[in-house]
Amino acid sequence: MKGSLKMTNLLSRIRNSSKKTKTNTNKHRNRKRFKLRNQNAISIPKDLPSPHEEEDEEEENAEEGFKLKSSAPLLTHGVQPLGNLYLNPGSINSRDTGLGNLHTLSDELVLEILGFLDSTDLGVLSTVSKSFYVFTNHEPLWRNLVLENLNGGFQFNGSWKSTYVAASYPSFDISSNALKSFKVRDFYSDYLFQSWLCANLEMKPEWLERDNIVRKRGISVEEFVLNFEEPNKPVLLEGCIDNWDALENWDRDYLMQLSGDVKFAVGPVEMKLGDYFRYSDQVREERPLYLFDPKFAEKVPKLGSEYEVPVYFREDLFGVLGSERPDYRWIIIGPAGSGSSFHVDPNSTSAWNAVIKGTKKWILFPPDVIPPGVHPSPDGAEVASPVSIIEWFMHFYGATKNWKKKPVECVCKAGEVIFVPNGWWHLVINLEESIAITQNYVSRRNLLNVLDFLNRPNASTLVSGTRDRVNLYDKFKNAIEASFPGEIDELARKEAEKKIQQKKLSFWDSVSDSNAGAFKFSF
Repeated sequence: MKGSLKMTNLLSRIRNSSKKTKTNTNKHRNRKRFKLRNQNAISIPKDLPSPHEEEDEEEENAEEGFKLKSSAPLLTHGVQPLGNLYLNPGSINSRDTGLGNLHTLSDELVLEILGFLDSTDLGVLSTVSKSFYVFTNHEPLWRNLVLENLNGGFQFNGSWKSTYVAASYPSFDISSNALKSFKVRDFYSDYLFQSWLCANLEMKPEWLERDNIVRKRGISVEEFVLNFEEPNKPVLLEGCIDNWDALENWDRDYLMQLSGDVKFAVGPVEMKLGDYFRYSDQVREERPLYLFDPKFAEKVPKLGSEYEVPVYFREDLFGVLGSERPDYRWIIIGPAGSGSSFHVDPNSTSAWNAVIKGTKKWILFPPDVIPPGVHPSPDGAEVASPVSIIEWFMHFYGATKNWKKKPVECVCKAGEVIFVPNGWWHLVINLEESIAITQNYVSRRNLLNVLDFLNRPNASTLVSGTRDRVNLYDKFKNAIEASFPGEIDELARKEAEKKIQQKKLSFWDSVSDSNAGAFKFSF
């Protein structure tokens, strides 16, 4: 009876999530079908052109090759892309036969259902069939169990399942054959195959070639404000953090010695640096965990003293809130392949990001251009995008080369700082193990935008980095008026004048030919 009730509750939860999962799957997870020719030479069909392209072009029938990392492990459990099934007409997909009546469900929905189970249930279910064996050993299921149940108190052991077993059952010998996987013949799944593929692909050279960001060295603050901050344009700044002690000191050994047993925010848990580096050295997964801690300077004050805000970003009006200001600075550490998928920085702030060790690939789109494959909700509270950054490059990056409004791109190296203007969509991926500092800030050039954002009707769902989302607007506005009397009104007046001027320019642009210096008429 008890087991029956447990299954009834489980099925009830499944029904409630099924429609949502199917909708998200159909809308946001358009996995392509692959044909595996050779483990070191993966070929994938070229993407369709984007409606944003300058001219309609016929899709080429050529295929683009992808190269695997030299450290890539063999295909987990022998999972093959679905295209291989079509090359073997005599084969029957063991994925379907082993799932029974559940074979009609998508792989995503099967895994969603299995996500409700605990470790014991997954272990029992893995013995039912070869198909369930493959699904129940899907690493993200065990990753979730580790992160939800072990609260950062674990040492990574090569795989998430081994990590969970080692932490939960210390007496169990994880080196025994009991945890070694076996291959399943004729199991075809694009979803499971691509999860492995995205975790083990090298970045293609053409993904790194485009570098069209403006680079500046030694410019004045006035030049920065006039040419980049006011027009809201990104720029890469060189040489402005050469005096940082962090550039000289921050490596693994130094950070671990300085931090000791201090734990830092890593996804939903907190980990010691030594444990995190143990994880990052071994992990081969689609979305590596990223160390992203907003309280690092409070936890280890010396870290905060070994860098200073570059001169271009020192006006930060959120500072009037003192300790009540939203989170604004982070230390960022991650292995190659880790990073952040497309997002807009919180609270309509601008940001700067300084690389201390390693290199990062950046892609930025202006506020009026939503990146391909990204689906923000109408109120901006949620953003749906491909599971991994590599998946975005595989399916969507190629289309952007013919867009009229091309993305701004660069590779940011150690000692360089990128300015990310407010409202710009951006993606960043570490090309090697990287350490960086980033801060979000509000200057006079962006104050009205931030106040408008904080005063939106749904601000309580949009505002982040603070416990008091509801009252942040009033607190911030009152503090600005107390510290800088009349500043908001003056900025609003200038903004109104600017809009009037832009309308006048827009009219004359529409009736005159600037090249010929004469009028043009179009009726």
